[in-house]
Amino acid sequence: MTSMAGFGDRVIERTRALRHPLCVGLDPYLDRIPSLFRRGAMQPQHPDKAGAIEEFCCRVIDLIAADVAVVKPQASLFERLGWRGWQALERVIRYARAAGLLVLLDAKRGDIAETATAYAQAYLSPDSSCSVDAITVNPYLGPESLAPFIIEAKKAERGVVVLVRNSNPDSSIYQSLGTAAGPLFAVVAASLAKWQDCLAGAVTGGPPWASQ
Repeated sequence: MTSMAGFGDRVIERTRALRHPLCVGLDPYLDRIPSLFRRGAMQPQHPDKAGAIEEFCCRVIDLIAADVAVVKPQASLFERLGWRGWQALERVIRYARAAGLLVLLDAKRGDIAETATAYAQAYLSPDSSCSVDAITVNPYLGPESLAPFIIEAKKAERGVVVLVRNSNPDSSIYQSLGTAAGPLFAVVAASLAKWQDCLAGAVTGGPPWASQ
């Protein structure tokens, strides 16, 4: 079986072909949707808003597909629209993958045991309705919270991107706390070594696939 590094290989291959590592976020804030795609007051509770963001995101994909390596939908901005938002997210993901793009879902999931397994299967299993090439995960519940994602990703040849040190200023309040082994974020990074042959990357404030 091919290891999960296949996702990283695909990113590298695409980056070399394009000569840049551009990743485009699909962050459909309702108040920032261009007027061409807006419908009514653009409030989350209105049922037509999911269709508006779906149309906008798919049009963005049309424009960038030949020029970028990865697209990164922000799950929360679809989730806030309810089941219609989930449906729009699924359709946008399928549209992007059909256009030849790698899809990294920015969901920052983090849980344990069966719950983590369910999250992993929901996004990384090939037969999932919301299947993506990689997903961001939060490791601060400990290594056991990562294992289900690693297992599922290995089976499906998908990727897992682990948040290690985030770029928002307040992240240092927790992540830079000193320990006997160094800053907490460094301890987290070191704990990933056992999976170094199959992790897609660690987020350290730079490109999402950049490993530390």
